[in-house]
Amino acid sequence: MAKGYYGRRKNVWTVAKNAVEKALGYAYVGRKHKKRNFRSLWIQRINAGTRQHGISYSVFMGKVNASGIELNRKVLADLAMNHPDAFKAIVEKVSK
Repeated sequence: MAKGYYGRRKNVWTVAKNAVEKALGYAYVGRKHKKRNFRSLWIQRINAGTRQHGISYSVFMGKVNASGIELNRKVLADLAMNHPDAFKAIVEKVSK
């Protein structure tokens, strides 16, 4: 598992073992951070899209949940970025 490491980290057993264990720990935490970072990105994109239509993110998400629209943040962010007409229709539907 230490293949590709530099210096003693690749061929001295104790050093390589410690490096691999540390790397596995970082990989585990990194998978959690990835989820956190993407959720933050989706929120920023939805907020930017809703601000163009004169509504804040928190008000929009509250109305989306109250209206029963079951679209998650990932889908809403994709609509806001790539399909602004569809996103505008959603904003208009929940603004009523």
